[in-house]
Amino acid sequence: MNRINKRIGYSLLAGILLSSCAKHEMLDYFAEKPESVIAQEDIDSYAPLISYLDKDANPSFKWGVALNMDDYLNKGVMYRLVNRNFEEMVMGYEMKHSSIVQADGSLNLSKLERLVAAAKENNMALFGHTLTWHSGQNATYLNSLIAPIVIPGSGGPSLDPSVIANTDFETDISGWSGWGNSSTHEQSANGEGYDNIGHALKITNPSPVNSWEAQLAYDFTNQLEEGSTYVLSLKIKGSKAGPIGAGFQNPANYSGQGDYPALAITNEWKEIKLSTIISGPNAKRFLVNFGTFDGSIWIDDITIRREDPNGGSNGPSEGGYALKLTNPTVVNAWEAQTVHDLTGMENNTEYILKVAAKGSKTGNISFDLQSTADYQGNGFGAITLTTDYKEYELKLTTTALRNRFIINHGQYDGITYIDNISLTKAGSNTNLLTNGDFENGISPWGGWGNNSTRSHSAQGEGYGGPGGSIIEKTPEEKKSIITDALETFIAGMLSVTKDYVKAWDVVNEPMSDWPDQYALKTGVGKAELAEDEFYWQDYLGKDYAVQAIQFARQYGNPEDILFINDYGLEGAGNKCKGLIAYVDYVESKGVTVDGIGTQMHIDINTNKDNIINMYELLAATGKLIKVSELDIGLGDGIKTPNATAEMYQKQAEMYKFVIEKYFEIIPKAQQYGITVWSPLDSPDNQYSFWRRGEPIGIWSETFVRKPAYQAVAEALEKQK
Repeated sequence: MNRINKRIGYSLLAGILLSSCAKHEMLDYFAEKPESVIAQEDIDSYAPLISYLDKDANPSFKWGVALNMDDYLNKGVMYRLVNRNFEEMVMGYEMKHSSIVQADGSLNLSKLERLVAAAKENNMALFGHTLTWHSGQNATYLNSLIAPIVIPGSGGPSLDPSVIANTDFETDISGWSGWGNSSTHEQSANGEGYDNIGHALKITNPSPVNSWEAQLAYDFTNQLEEGSTYVLSLKIKGSKAGPIGAGFQNPANYSGQGDYPALAITNEWKEIKLSTIISGPNAKRFLVNFGTFDGSIWIDDITIRREDPNGGSNGPSEGGYALKLTNPTVVNAWEAQTVHDLTGMENNTEYILKVAAKGSKTGNISFDLQSTADYQGNGFGAITLTTDYKEYELKLTTTALRNRFIINHGQYDGITYIDNISLTKAGSNTNLLTNGDFENGISPWGGWGNNSTRSHSAQGEGYGGPGGSIIEKTPEEKKSIITDALETFIAGMLSVTKDYVKAWDVVNEPMSDWPDQYALKTGVGKAELAEDEFYWQDYLGKDYAVQAIQFARQYGNPEDILFINDYGLEGAGNKCKGLIAYVDYVESKGVTVDGIGTQMHIDINTNKDNIINMYELLAATGKLIKVSELDIGLGDGIKTPNATAEMYQKQAEMYKFVIEKYFEIIPKAQQYGITVWSPLDSPDNQYSFWRRGEPIGIWSETFVRKPAYQAVAEALEKQK
């Protein structure tokens, strides 16, 4: 056993200076050291965990840990703990889609580049997590790519003349300029205009970068009117399918003053019409951001016109007042909230929310019911706003008494209009939200956060009823657009990591929990999607993992180790068998899955026979096997204040069991490694999103080693 030898003793300091000659006598007194102190000293005498691995016996095995990126980059206590005890790390969140993909579809990879550099500096392996998942996605952006096309109804609004002079490019491209990434902007040859007639503006970008690193610009003589709606109309095609961005800018300080929803282009000419509201002063520049699109784009017949609010309505009609919510910057959803306190709510009861809403751009907001006593709640889920009013209906069933209704709009940076909002108990017509039509102001609605404003909008901005029409994109169009979005993300991630990151969770949590554990998860029919939920498989089909692995091979290294990872494989059902069957299916399509990850978020009461059965099934695949997200709770949601010494001992025994059985059952050639998902106990505060308040770690929340530390050290040593 690799231990730190300590000699522990006690002494009594008795040197007291006296001014007299009185004799000093030592008292014959001895106190037993408490057993708890002795036990902790024994645990603390163990060496760092990594020292217990026999790397000569199994040089490929990785002992890993999950953490937050800032905890490593800030080089604090967690940084030192990780470097001393582990040899591989994985980011819990910051390498996922929603952390990287910005509102306009561009990729913010600068922080990831810093992480790679820091890992290299400490010779710390970095495991990639994750390239394709249904959660942790920038769903607002992805949904905007496949949003329906809004068709104006008859009697639509009158529009001012276009603020762009050179709209059809039949003579030249004067007025248009651009920069970045060796991009070119030119007038295409005769016959390359819309329907191959006349001329078009052609822009070409040789390689993907951040969206703003390749731009096309048109400057106006006069600034656009703040608060007014401007309609962009154009005909466009690309050398391939993909999204680009467009919007307005203040050229004096480069601040954005209103972005259009993403322009989803294909390799065929299509007409696009979009609206946005000018959100700030000195909007004198129109920009097309195409840095993430590597290829050529043709634009023809482009106009930008101010919508005359007195000229009719486009889509649903407007009338009366609405609640107007303004949020200047994207933050966490709960950091900008609008609330209405409630009375008369009931537990275990279904409630129905109805609302009419629109926004200054496409994006998501969500709704919750909450208890103000402990801030726990139930979520209705998110809605996707468009620039026209739409009616929404959401439902939930309470799991405790709730007394507050919440609108979460922190992740929507724009203006939201809410009208005709009602909350009713199922079977009742009584609206529990007073002043739901805002015809008499906004009382009793209030809120907080992020310098957000709430106001009673002007007469005529309320919802006046349905109207207009929309055209949904076909399944084939959606598949093409979403495939391109997946490729853009994977290519961007691997562009900054491939020289150092050699292993990835390419597909995370594909399998359904119930009723068919051989089927893929799906968002179809799910009433309440979270703000970050987007099911790639619903658009790309069962081969979505095949496509993701192909992209990972294409943009990564040929020898990269690619995993499919899931949770609950140690359960009593067929999920482990279902995942293995899906891996077989994926490989039947001509790609290779190198490994299978089993997360193992378990507790001290988890059935040990089921764990053994899972290991045996996984070992039989011949694949590399990784315990990818190991943490162990005390069962029944027990939190730290209620934990006992006996529970901690059982937790230690379970950690030891999981690790020892891995080494015993998984053949050495298939042992990729084990990653501890939560090295510390989970804090009990509003910022804790994983097993909140549960003592699941090897260390306490204050970095004190627990009995589990000793058990893990002893289990790792048995690897020999």
